[in-house]
Amino acid sequence: MKKLLVIYCFLYFFANSIFANEVNVFTSRHYDSDVQLYEKFTSITGIKVNVISGEDAALEKRMIEEGNDSKADLYITADAGRLGLFDKKDMFQNSISTIIKSKVPENFRSENWTAIAKRARIIFYAKERVSKDEIKNLRYEDLSKPNWKNRITIRQSNSVYNQSLVASLISNNGIVKTEEWVKGFVNNFARDPQDNDRAQILAVASGEADITIANTYYYALMLSGQKGKDQQEAAKKVTPFFPNQNDRGTHMNVSGAGVLKTSKNSENAIKLIEFLLTKESQEHIINNTFEYPIIENIEPNELIKNSNLGNNFRQDLETPVKEYSIYQAEALKLMLKAGWK
Repeated sequence: MKKLLVIYCFLYFFANSIFANEVNVFTSRHYDSDVQLYEKFTSITGIKVNVISGEDAALEKRMIEEGNDSKADLYITADAGRLGLFDKKDMFQNSISTIIKSKVPENFRSENWTAIAKRARIIFYAKERVSKDEIKNLRYEDLSKPNWKNRITIRQSNSVYNQSLVASLISNNGIVKTEEWVKGFVNNFARDPQDNDRAQILAVASGEADITIANTYYYALMLSGQKGKDQQEAAKKVTPFFPNQNDRGTHMNVSGAGVLKTSKNSENAIKLIEFLLTKESQEHIINNTFEYPIIENIEPNELIKNSNLGNNFRQDLETPVKEYSIYQAEALKLMLKAGWK
């Protein structure tokens, strides 16, 4: 009996040494606030979260090359198109639990990955140089019209956010119309595309352009003062505007997560996703990153509310974000063909 007990104890501790109570997160989100959430998850569940942070291309290359030997359990990134393309490489398993399905609207998830937060890519303009008639009822589609000649600034075509925006236009308007739109849009650039979204807002504030497209959280970050007084003052000189309010709504993208097909800790990975979708976690995310919540009945950050970026705008709920990956490659072709650098 004692011998059996010794064998049992040996097997128990041996098994636990191999199958640690952990989850390995590969993420391209560089937020200290995310790490705080992982620590909270560990304190509640006892599941240790190991974080491998890096750029998407490097993380994806590593996971693909390591194959079954990969330690990755959960991949978190900030673009629906990127999630969709990674899924097409047969890297994700079906991880949409009943809890996830009940909390995340269908158009913000696929069969194998889900959004954990939303992002709006909107218009910012200079009031003194853009008339009320020009901005009234403005749609993304209108930015190719001649009245915007030499007035628009935007980041480069290699920005995945821009690729997803153009992919959504293809999804809604078709290839032919979108190709014409891209030509007109590029023809209206005030300068060659360069730098990040904050740089585009700075360009409008300084008078280098009249209008730009950028993600709302960059604007909020500038307004918060975290990027210095100069950027805070610049943000105050531009006005946010949500396009396409009279039809499908403003283009939305997501931060999202998927469980790897080769995951050794898939149950823990799903538990972590479910934790990120709790009310407390969602409030933590939006109050630190200035993104929008993915679950209902969450008030936006006070800074977002006070800067007219609150939840009370019409979001594009008609275009499934999983479609971005279908059209991203074609979107980039159109952009490059039109001279969008």
